[in-house]
Amino acid sequence: MINNAIARRYAKALVQLGSENGLIERFSQELKAIDGLVAGNAELRAAFGNPAFTAEQKKQIMRDLIARLQTSELVANFVLLLVDKNRVAFLGQIVETYEKLADEQSGVIRPVITTAFALDDAQIASIKGALEQRTGKKVLPQVTVDQSLIGGVVTQIGDIAYDSSVKSQLARINDILQKG
Repeated sequence: MINNAIARRYAKALVQLGSENGLIERFSQELKAIDGLVAGNAELRAAFGNPAFTAEQKKQIMRDLIARLQTSELVANFVLLLVDKNRVAFLGQIVETYEKLADEQSGVIRPVITTAFALDDAQIASIKGALEQRTGKKVLPQVTVDQSLIGGVVTQIGDIAYDSSVKSQLARINDILQKG
């Protein structure tokens, strides 16, 4: 719980900075790139967690990453602050929280649409249009295929699922028949 509070505090501050400067999406891309490097390299993670490295050595490692990725000054200062405060271990959570807060700020939802068969572009556009009309937000769908659904669509938006799959309908019918 404390980790989530820490991640939320840092992410919220960066979203506010990004919003003020119109750089929310750029910050998102830069944070993901830095997190991808750190998360994908066990030696880097170990270096930031190792007390044998001084704060200045850790900052130099981060400066090298920042220079390599050519990040903006604000994101560079942000990740250097994480090094100063010994919060690099929370970077993944901060990025995840940043994405959620940035989407809220920008009026974007990212539903997961699961179907039994692959959808063509027109079908995806139709579902996207219906969701935009229903929610009043910009929709950036992620479409997956799960053949066990038999037919229909399951749409997951955050904690809410709209399940109109044949599989769930058959399960409901089966439940009704068993209860008599």
